[in-house]
Amino acid sequence: MADRSVTANDFDLAHFKANIQRIFSTFTWKNPNLLSLYEVTKLIKPESEAYLGMQAIEVKKIIGSENRYHDFSSAFYPSNNSLKYRWESIDAARLDNITLPPISVYKIGEWYFVRDGNHRVSVARSEGMDFIDAEVVELSSKIPLEEGMTLNELKKRVVAYERERFIEQYNPTYLPMDKIWFTTPGAYPEMVHHILVHKYYANEHLDRVLSFQEGAESWYKNVYSPLVDAMDKEHLRSHFPGSSDGDIYMWLVRRWDEMKRIDSLSTEEDAAKDVKNQDKKSAFRHWMEYIGSKLSRK
Repeated sequence: MADRSVTANDFDLAHFKANIQRIFSTFTWKNPNLLSLYEVTKLIKPESEAYLGMQAIEVKKIIGSENRYHDFSSAFYPSNNSLKYRWESIDAARLDNITLPPISVYKIGEWYFVRDGNHRVSVARSEGMDFIDAEVVELSSKIPLEEGMTLNELKKRVVAYERERFIEQYNPTYLPMDKIWFTTPGAYPEMVHHILVHKYYANEHLDRVLSFQEGAESWYKNVYSPLVDAMDKEHLRSHFPGSSDGDIYMWLVRRWDEMKRIDSLSTEEDAAKDVKNQDKKSAFRHWMEYIGSKLSRK
């Protein structure tokens, strides 16, 4: 049987490496934690999944977990002592040459997220193993991932991809896209929905069907621009530092829609005033929170 002192030393060294990695990440501005499978899939919205069966996968390509992402560092070193007993039992099995069941993972691009077998991955990574047997299910995604990526970095990639897709699909030379920017995933598809809804209601008063271009031009002139003007009038940018005009437009148009259900005569200006009045934070506090978010490695 494996010497208990050996497995204890192995765990202590791996735990020490997790702490060193966390300190080092402060200076390299890398995410010290594993990625959450739930948070990642919520952003990239995989289109399909396929069972790939049993494979030997590279341990260094495992960058996230389904439900234990808080328990290990991004290099899968154990982050807290509560993992000690289970971790050492896996290490002892390794030292005794006991064959353990394969782990279970999701594959996204060239990277993997653990469904089952987090401690086995941690021991394998800590002891320098290059490959581990795994049952693999692949999730399709066109958003590239990388080790050490933060969720904020992933959000930026998703937004950039959605903007590219919108421009590729609609070729919106008829819209001032240099003035229309969003920083929130899902905003560009939501903008398309706004244009289509506006086009639908505009068609009710015509004897022909507007093209998407005509609907988009009308939306920009009669919906987007008036809301931006209302935003300017109420000086809302100071309440939302770091947000684009497109981001603030989304908040305003949602609020305006809620108000019109109560009072059909509500205007863009009413929505802007209401958003401003409901915001109880000072401009200084908004800026401090914005700076804090920029400094975050999450």
